[in-house]
Amino acid sequence: MEVFNKLYSQVSSSVSSTVSQLSGVLPGNPVTREFESSAHIASAGPGLLWKIYKGSKRSTKQEASIFVFEKRQLEKWNKNDREIILETLRRGVVQLTKIRHPKVLTVQHPLEESRESLAFATEPVFASLANVLGQTTNMPQPANMSDYKFYDIEIKYGLLQISEGLAFLHNDMKLLHKNISPESIIINSQGAWKIFGLDFCVHNTSPPNSAPNYPFEDYNPTLPNICQPNIEYLAPECILSQNHSPSSDMFSLGMLAYTLNSPERKCIKSVKDVQHSTKLQCVPEELREFVKLLLSVTPEVRPDAHQFIKIPFFDDVGIKTLTYLDSLLQWDNLQKSQVFQRPWANSPQRVKVQRVLACLVHDLGQPAMVPFILPSIFDIAQDCTQKEYCLHILPHIKPLMKLMEPIQILLIMLQRMELLLKLTPAQDIQQHVLPMLYRGLDSDSPQVHELCLSVLPTFAGLLDHSNVKNSLLPRIKKLCLSTSTLSVRVNCLLCVGRLLEHLDKWLVLDEVLPFLPQIPSREPAVLMGILGIYKLALTHKKLGITKEIIATRVLPFLIPLCIENGLTIQQFNALTSLVKEMFQIVETEHRTKLEQLNSVKDEQKVLASTVPIVTPTAKPVELDKAFTGLGLDNFVSSVATPQKQQPTKSFNNSPVEAMKTTSPPITQQKDLSSSLVDEWANVPKITNPPVSNSAAPTSSFPLSPNNNSFPSNAQWSNVTNRSNQQPSSVQSPWGNNSRASSVGPNWSNMTQNYSPFQSGQNVSPNPWASSQAALTYPKPEPAQNWSALDNLLAAGPNNNAKIPMNMMSLNQPLIPSPSSANNNTSSSLSKDDIMDLLR
Repeated sequence: MEVFNKLYSQVSSSVSSTVSQLSGVLPGNPVTREFESSAHIASAGPGLLWKIYKGSKRSTKQEASIFVFEKRQLEKWNKNDREIILETLRRGVVQLTKIRHPKVLTVQHPLEESRESLAFATEPVFASLANVLGQTTNMPQPANMSDYKFYDIEIKYGLLQISEGLAFLHNDMKLLHKNISPESIIINSQGAWKIFGLDFCVHNTSPPNSAPNYPFEDYNPTLPNICQPNIEYLAPECILSQNHSPSSDMFSLGMLAYTLNSPERKCIKSVKDVQHSTKLQCVPEELREFVKLLLSVTPEVRPDAHQFIKIPFFDDVGIKTLTYLDSLLQWDNLQKSQVFQRPWANSPQRVKVQRVLACLVHDLGQPAMVPFILPSIFDIAQDCTQKEYCLHILPHIKPLMKLMEPIQILLIMLQRMELLLKLTPAQDIQQHVLPMLYRGLDSDSPQVHELCLSVLPTFAGLLDHSNVKNSLLPRIKKLCLSTSTLSVRVNCLLCVGRLLEHLDKWLVLDEVLPFLPQIPSREPAVLMGILGIYKLALTHKKLGITKEIIATRVLPFLIPLCIENGLTIQQFNALTSLVKEMFQIVETEHRTKLEQLNSVKDEQKVLASTVPIVTPTAKPVELDKAFTGLGLDNFVSSVATPQKQQPTKSFNNSPVEAMKTTSPPITQQKDLSSSLVDEWANVPKITNPPVSNSAAPTSSFPLSPNNNSFPSNAQWSNVTNRSNQQPSSVQSPWGNNSRASSVGPNWSNMTQNYSPFQSGQNVSPNPWASSQAALTYPKPEPAQNWSALDNLLAAGPNNNAKIPMNMMSLNQPLIPSPSSANNNTSSSLSKDDIMDLLR
């Protein structure tokens, strides 16, 4: 096939120049209407006057060859010779067009003539036998076919084909060729040898059922050589006795056989030399005696075409195989299937590509025959180069990749997938091979599923991200979840495992890992497949599973699998080892993270301790007080006010000490509920209270042990009794301060005697009290008399202790303003008003 490749490269390089030549040669020739010419590839005919161009039919794009004779080649002859030459060429093409036989060159379009040329179209042609033997007249330049060597089987089968063609001409057509020579033999694109050059043929003039008579024309030396048969291959009787017969063509065939086997590729100069056995040593032994007979001077000694076909030389396995392939159209499918199974491994590659393949592809249109033909096609492709494969084989198997019936077609394709991937270009793999695998995954055959899954990893380097995400992985996941065949499910997992290293990290995290817990099977083989995927994803340097995914997704799935009863000891050890390894990763990474966070916090604390303490002008919000009574005082206090940040601040069980420690300046406002208690306890003794710009201190209203909003009657009695006593001095509950009011109850004494919180009971917070002043009060004395409250609230106007009605609003301060203290027109409260107030 090296010569073919070289010729095709030469052809492609000369396409542009050839087109320009044809534009001048065939401007008005009618052949150009139906056929499109491209490259000049060969020459043939008498004197190799016909130039052969590669072409195709415009309507069907069917390949063809165009034979062109340029009339300008006749300029070296006189006018009479020109007419004789033109008439000879016309006669040969017209006669060729009338004959239809497999061993005769097929004409696709008859001869057309224009002012500049003669042209006709035939089946695709490779070259003439004369071109292969080294005659380069009218060949494309540079032309070098010296390295083209015929294989023995090619010569053997070529001679057989010419013999069959002559048998047809002699017996059926009653026609003498009279010019069997290398320039009259055409090798088509499939390597078949075809008879051409009927320019000097002679028809039988005898009536039917009588001895044939072939008129003879004398050899005229005055005519140009191209107007007469090739004298080197002409039988002796045509010159000596001016007689010819079918034996004359057989003599030409014998001379051709000698030329093909001769080292010099030349015919014998003298017929007398044939009698010397040394001249025929180059001819194969099985053929030597028959060539000697064919080259005999006596025509009667020569075997005819039928006799020559039956000689043992052609009784060869390879020859019979090629013969069967040539006659395939005459056989039924059963006979064809038997021929397709014949071995041709011993045949040369060029023969298999040109001859065997050309016969095989004829029946690819029948799907029922494809399973018999396809293995032979792949056997031929195995020894092809990629260029030969793309040129001769790939165009024929592309349509087969779309066939799903019979299923054997897909099975054969999958079995030879390695060869397909090796020779098929990447673009064709994306367009044809990969969709075939998708159809295989969507089929119902478990055997096809397993083959598809086994070959898919070999495509990994050719797949892009979109194909994997949108087409491949969804099909594998669907098949793994829906199949009932254990081997298919295991192969799905194995396929995914082999694809992992070619996948993107986020595709693995988003598509592969979440799919594994969904697999309904818990067979050991399936679990080991899942385990392998996790192991690869964990250890692969490009992938890697984060500790968050291990802790939240993987370990919760793998740990229950450790108690599966179907596992062997080795499988159990592998599973537990992976679990331990994953947990170790989580532990190590998270401990490191926590250590880093704690070190940052410590650095912040050290930095905060170096900042100077600035006394706030207003009391800050103490959030730790909001958790009083919930048992979180110590934890919240330690977090909210760490010792390092406020070393001078301390808390004890004394509410007074706490208030002293955290008390703001005297300008702080008083609590409304504390003011109410102070007024009720000291109303009989208050006379003309001074006006103070400062607000009442904040305090908590005492709560009853029964978790009521107001204290009981006994508690109120205790308060009123204490209020009738004349204190020696009135102090502010916030300690000694020159700016504190001089009028008010002894709050510290009351807090020491009454504190429901010191009894250990849980009481509800007073809704009137502020969250910033939750104090601890002394335990109340039992059996208090609250009747004094009536006297207190019913006091007359002379004691100046009446409470104005506008002070009953909880939204206003309970310390009487100067205007209200001097107002004696206010009336006393009734018992019903008091009870309404206390509800």
